[in-house]
Amino acid sequence: MERNKKQEHLKYLILTAVFSALVYVLTAFVKIPTHQGYIHLGDGMIYLAAALLPTPYAMAAGAIGGGLSDYLSGYPMWVLPTVIIKALTVLAFTHHKPTIVNKRNIAAILPGTLICVGGYYLASALLYSSWITPLLDVPTNCIQSAAGAVLFLFVGFTLDKSNFKKRFLNTSATKKAS
Repeated sequence: MERNKKQEHLKYLILTAVFSALVYVLTAFVKIPTHQGYIHLGDGMIYLAAALLPTPYAMAAGAIGGGLSDYLSGYPMWVLPTVIIKALTVLAFTHHKPTIVNKRNIAAILPGTLICVGGYYLASALLYSSWITPLLDVPTNCIQSAAGAVLFLFVGFTLDKSNFKKRFLNTSATKKAS
């Protein structure tokens, strides 16, 4: 039993590293500049990590990938807000279902978007000492979350067709649900 727990922990650590890298790449290199930042696809990988990994691992993947992207892309003042916002976004999703794309995770896109948009609005207001200027970013942050949702749904449906969770993760959560 002890060995199985260690193997499961190692599997989750490896997947956390992979998702951190995917979040980083899709945030830092697949982006559209805006007036105060950029729109990216990294949120889609955060949603996917949240649907596949236990919450602490998914939170780490989102925080590490997003934080690294901000730091290495020249936005160091955004690292702390991003780490907090991306970690909190994960809480809207669940990995306890047998499929990645399910009613619960589809519904989670809205609160996930609200966490991101509201979080960045609040962070911008605090960083720039204005409650008005950050309103300009609300539409682009909504577009960013929508783009991430489309990526999540596409990749999630594709992985679900191959029965990825059951075949690859084969965890107690997916065993009980099947």
